[in-house]
Amino acid sequence: MDLALMLLVAGGAFLAGGMNAMAGGGTFFSFPALLVAGVPPVMANATNTVGLCPASLVSAWAYRREALRHGRWALLLIVVSLIGGIVGGLLLLATSNAAFSKLIPWLLLVATALFAFSGQISKGLARLRQRFGRSEAAAPGGPGGALFQLAVAIYGGFFGAGMGILTLAALSIQGFDDIQEINALKNLTSGVNYAVASATFIVAGAISWPHTLVMLVAAIAGGWAGASLARRLPAVWLRRLVVAVGSALTLIYFIKTYL
Repeated sequence: MDLALMLLVAGGAFLAGGMNAMAGGGTFFSFPALLVAGVPPVMANATNTVGLCPASLVSAWAYRREALRHGRWALLLIVVSLIGGIVGGLLLLATSNAAFSKLIPWLLLVATALFAFSGQISKGLARLRQRFGRSEAAAPGGPGGALFQLAVAIYGGFFGAGMGILTLAALSIQGFDDIQEINALKNLTSGVNYAVASATFIVAGAISWPHTLVMLVAAIAGGWAGASLARRLPAVWLRRLVVAVGSALTLIYFIKTYL
């Protein structure tokens, strides 16, 4: 790998680590960089997961105080993300991502819309719960949310693009209204998901180590910088950033897939 391609991969990984820490969607930067560098698509996908794994763990650690405010729910999310990451990783190794890639624009579109209107949806759900006398269900977190997160985790282990957006949407709709706590739980689930999927790909010998090593260093730096910046941004700015990233990803993947 020559210097220009090394810098391209490193730059994509740095931006990916930072964006994943702040809003998700980092794969949009790192995965195409690997493809341009000549890595085959399936190997690029596996390499991308392994390369971004430490950055995701660093971001989760930086947000540990916010995540621990929801101890039991955080533990459940860890278990769900562990299972989903393994299942998704095995699916990638066993099948082609060609058919699934056609669903990506639609998944991103739904996730972005859910997050953008999560406040209105959460209020509507709360009114329904009160109307039917189920006030105890109003607390954030529950079986339905865990199942939703399991589906997100499987998707994340299989491909990963937009996993952060989907997680943010799922948590927001369930009633989590503190953007920093949402980001903390998102980073926690992403870290676990990346870790178990990465272990699956490494054992299977499905990654390119030279590209992975470059990504590891750059993505860790980007993840730490992104997490630090996200904690200082006003909540409204971060929400707008999430919607903007989701909208851009949706448009790009629709164009890439159908045009």
